[in-house]
Amino acid sequence: MPKQFLHVGCGSQTKHNLKGFASDNWQEIRFDINPEVQPDIIGTLTDMHAVPSGSVDAIYSSHNIEHVFPHEVILVLKEFHRVLKDDGFVVITCPDLQSVCEAVVKDKLLDPLYVSPAGPISPIDILYGHRGFIANGNTYMAHKCGFTLNTISGDFQAAEFITVFGLRRPTAYDLWLVVSKQERTQAEMRELATKFFP
Repeated sequence: MPKQFLHVGCGSQTKHNLKGFASDNWQEIRFDINPEVQPDIIGTLTDMHAVPSGSVDAIYSSHNIEHVFPHEVILVLKEFHRVLKDDGFVVITCPDLQSVCEAVVKDKLLDPLYVSPAGPISPIDILYGHRGFIANGNTYMAHKCGFTLNTISGDFQAAEFITVFGLRRPTAYDLWLVVSKQERTQAEMRELATKFFP
């Protein structure tokens, strides 16, 4: 029987776009605030009451956590903790403010850093949200907080996760973490990272 993972803030993506989850071993539950992307469950990061406690084996969250206010971050991570099974884990990615701010210090606030499927991305888009989406009325895309590897690791620990393994990808301007509810060895966490990180 396949394991279940909650695809938080799925947007238009499905598991077929996600390394590690794109197999018959995983059943996807798509969760999003925006009904237009036709998620299985409509909800917000701060209120996931429609997801039963201890019901999923994993959570995948790509570029969502920066859309809540700083004081809401621990609340979101505690919701993640609540819906996971005891041996569950989170795979999360978000912008790396350290590398983004290094570009800003070099006066490259509006210079494209890379080209995404949505077009060129500049530091201002990473800091505050994609200007094009927001200009077109999708205010869900606004960014309200941000992280370094050290701060987001500390937030997970404050939300009572036990084992955190993460890395920075400065050339991609992002952070990747795998976080476990239970104690795992660094070797086990590296193995999970190998399976689920790009």
